[in-house]
Amino acid sequence: MGSIELVLAMLLAVIVSGYLVRALPISLPLPIVQIVLGGVIAGVLHHGVELDPEVFFLLFLPPLLFLDGWRIPKDGLFRDRGTILQLALGLVVFTVVGAGYLIHWLIPAMPLAVAFALAAIVSPTDPVAVSSIAARAPVPRRLMHILEGESLLNDASGLVCFQFAVAAALTGTFSLRSATLSFLWVAVAGLACGVAFTLAVAWVQQWLTRRFGEEGGSSILVNLLIPFGAYLVAEQVNASGILAAVAAGITMSYVELTGRSMATTRLERSAVWNTIQFTLNGIMFVLLGEQLPRILQGAIATVRESGHVNPWWLAAYAVAITAGLAALRFVWVWLSLQVRVLRHGRRNGVADKPGWRLILATSLAGVRGAITLAGVLTLPLLMPDGSPFPARNLAIFLAAAVILLSLVVASIGLPRVLKGLELPSEPAEQQQEDRARIAAANAAIESIKKAQHEIQEHTPAAATDLCTDAASRVIAIYQSRVRGGDNGDADARRLRKADAVERKLRLAGLRGERAEVLDLARHRKISDETSRKLVHEIDLVEAIYR
Repeated sequence: MGSIELVLAMLLAVIVSGYLVRALPISLPLPIVQIVLGGVIAGVLHHGVELDPEVFFLLFLPPLLFLDGWRIPKDGLFRDRGTILQLALGLVVFTVVGAGYLIHWLIPAMPLAVAFALAAIVSPTDPVAVSSIAARAPVPRRLMHILEGESLLNDASGLVCFQFAVAAALTGTFSLRSATLSFLWVAVAGLACGVAFTLAVAWVQQWLTRRFGEEGGSSILVNLLIPFGAYLVAEQVNASGILAAVAAGITMSYVELTGRSMATTRLERSAVWNTIQFTLNGIMFVLLGEQLPRILQGAIATVRESGHVNPWWLAAYAVAITAGLAALRFVWVWLSLQVRVLRHGRRNGVADKPGWRLILATSLAGVRGAITLAGVLTLPLLMPDGSPFPARNLAIFLAAAVILLSLVVASIGLPRVLKGLELPSEPAEQQQEDRARIAAANAAIESIKKAQHEIQEHTPAAATDLCTDAASRVIAIYQSRVRGGDNGDADARRLRKADAVERKLRLAGLRGERAEVLDLARHRKISDETSRKLVHEIDLVEAIYR
């Protein structure tokens, strides 16, 4: 079977996995189903995929990291920045050092630099996997925001540490001073490249739109290419393409607040990105299943080099590493929460200790997923002298095993720990949304009145009553929203007669409503998550009328 047929088979497996996970009598995380289907493809087709690490890294990581940065709630990110930074930066370094030495002690045949590389690549967590596991026992909203923020930043920090460890394995040398300076450069320059590239593309696109009008398909395609462009530009200046993709996504979320794209473009783009995210995540796990047979063979050969003939040592290594990662995460979460409670108590005189269920849930939520898989598959095939990269297959197998075991443990334990767990409520968020709806409705009423006067100026006198009646009906809808009443329309026949005029007025109201929501978000009176939700609702209604 050729490469094209194999790709089509993998895409089909991704589609089938979405239905299988709902049809199976037992609850299984979607990634596990996709890995199994990948194994079926390997067994049936007997045709492997030869992966070019650099190409694989470029194709899969930039769009996923870009989308994470774009969609993550910024209010939660800034509010809980202390906790998130402790998990995303401190925990990554703690994990790399602790797990790196643990792996090297368990497997002496694996060089220390490779052990650190493996520890670094299994440090990032995957909130998508957590969400799928916690579907029947939803993660509390604030905890999910913390986990999303951690995942966004530890993707970057973990992958940067991974790149340094791989470089040390290839060169045989490592300088802390040089690594620190290099880290500062790749981080700052990477972030700058992502921000600058996104702003430049947005400015050019807006200029072209003003001059020639907007073409939805081209706009969406440009948006899809931004993460790749930011990544490549950063790589050209020896900066972090990973951080550039993340920064590009965060910048894009602020560019969106200008509201200059058409409603239909935003809706179509959202659907395209959802499909790409589902497809890329799915293909990576299917690809893991397809690669597992050969990875397992290479891992067994590496284990034999360490003096263990029995291949069951692979399972022992995988369990020990997964347990070590869980223990490191639990210790770090417990210590960071204790420090935070102590500081809070000193400031306010009250110290509420976090419950053990919260600590355990946060620890179990450290599920590894797509980023770990994408990163570990980019391990070099050869050393500079042409010899095979040491323990490459074993490292890939152990990373895959950690993904599987963390998924299984979390799918069993997390729903039980989360059942009935409540964090302090956030009434301000709902109040924010209510205030935004009322403000948007009032702005829509003013916009409708303005549009009504403009329409009446170009309408025959005989149709003035019709225009007034249509405007009154549309305004009544928004007034009922302000009062919290029903939006229903009682007079369907007369509504159809006034349809042409009412359509214009409704569109005018939606434009005013959207402009007010975006203005509130620009002035930070509501969160970007709330504004995105409201704008999406407005876009859906506008798409119907257009």
